[in-house]
Amino acid sequence: MLLVPPEHVAGLRDWFRPERPGPLVGMHVVNTGHGTCVADRWPDPRALLVSTGNNHSLAGDPHALDPADLARHVTGFLDAPESFDPLLRAAFPDAVVWDRVMLDRRVPARPAPVPGVRPLGPADTDHLAGLDPESAWISDTWGGPAGLAASGVAHGAFVDGRLASVACTFYVGERYEEIGVVTEPDHRGRGLSAASAAALCADIHARGRCPSWTTSPDNVASLRVAEKLGFVRHHEDRLHVCGVPVP
Repeated sequence: MLLVPPEHVAGLRDWFRPERPGPLVGMHVVNTGHGTCVADRWPDPRALLVSTGNNHSLAGDPHALDPADLARHVTGFLDAPESFDPLLRAAFPDAVVWDRVMLDRRVPARPAPVPGVRPLGPADTDHLAGLDPESAWISDTWGGPAGLAASGVAHGAFVDGRLASVACTFYVGERYEEIGVVTEPDHRGRGLSAASAAALCADIHARGRCPSWTTSPDNVASLRVAEKLGFVRHHEDRLHVCGVPVP
């Protein structure tokens, strides 16, 4: 597989339309430049693999890809149409299918300000870098803490001067912004994730996009927070978990 020159990635936007809630990996790479795109050939690709952090998405003709070649490029969470299933079984015989629920929030609401919740900026890089290792994934699609801090699409909840919860746009699409939320282990169950996400949702609506939220069907706590914030179920799908544990 060949790396698509970064200056040509923006021209691949149509590959990732129409857009719906979920892992908007391709559009995120197009819109932000955070990530890579490889193709079976360049120019005139028949199939694309886009990646940001350890999140991946396939598009195009599965018959154009070699299983062994694909396997060398993917570790993590892979989104792909069902037409890729035979290829994925050959490339990742030990992969786990992880069921997902996608929700969206179409009705804007302006939340009441919550003390300690504010937008994050470049000066917050050290706060993000200091998160517990199990929360560090929140920066994956922005190239790390500095990228997320500079993105302008994150809110944080602070407790005693320490960053306790983060809500950010994990994927930037055209119509949707997919939300990621983490709360530090010592601060869970206090409503901080909901407060941070509510502030972020207001910003997303102000940008003219719709917030979306993805979780597992059995993640009752995540579903409860999403529904509290006004999200409704849009559809169900799955991810292929390749070479890493299911969270």
